[in-house]
Amino acid sequence: MKLLEALEWRYAVKKMNGTKIPAEKLNQILEATRLAPSAFGLTPYTIIVVEDEETRKKLQPAFYNQSQVVDGSAVIVFAAWNNVTEKEVAEYMQDIAEQRGDAVETLNDFAGYINGSLKNLNADQARIWADKQAYIALGFGLVAAAAEQVDATPMEGFVPDAVDEVLGLKALGLHSTVALTLGYRDAANDYLVNAKKVRRDHKKLVINK
Repeated sequence: MKLLEALEWRYAVKKMNGTKIPAEKLNQILEATRLAPSAFGLTPYTIIVVEDEETRKKLQPAFYNQSQVVDGSAVIVFAAWNNVTEKEVAEYMQDIAEQRGDAVETLNDFAGYINGSLKNLNADQARIWADKQAYIALGFGLVAAAAEQVDATPMEGFVPDAVDEVLGLKALGLHSTVALTLGYRDAANDYLVNAKKVRRDHKKLVINK
């Protein structure tokens, strides 16, 4: 399936049929998500993959009892870091050095630039910045799922504190930002399954200068 055909095929599924996603497809989606762009390449978020049925049942009330949480195969929670400190930056520099075969000292200027940029943000700005990076990853996850013909429903409609409590995110220095349910559509019971995809016309949406 070509990219645009896959994106035409996908929609925010309202009813899923409980079929489990093959591990190789889930891993492909997660790997594509891992490769998403991120400011400085830092990826200030963690991706929580919830496949356990009991845990998903505990999460469902926090998602206003939306059925996809339990009828899907997995819930992916994008949890942004509460704080980005020089420690996280130093760990990232070490990763770069090891994977590129460079001395970590050669990255001092880059580390200084990142640390300086982050220090210019107050706590609220830093949180918004981290959340935005997670949303970029969400977008890649949606496209990857479509390419694998796995249904995916992005979810902002949840109670973050309740999700954080179920998953123990506070202790990890994380907060839930956005989520993605993965599974397969229940074609017999999803009222949107045959609905035409409607978006603003290209001429209205895109302005060429």
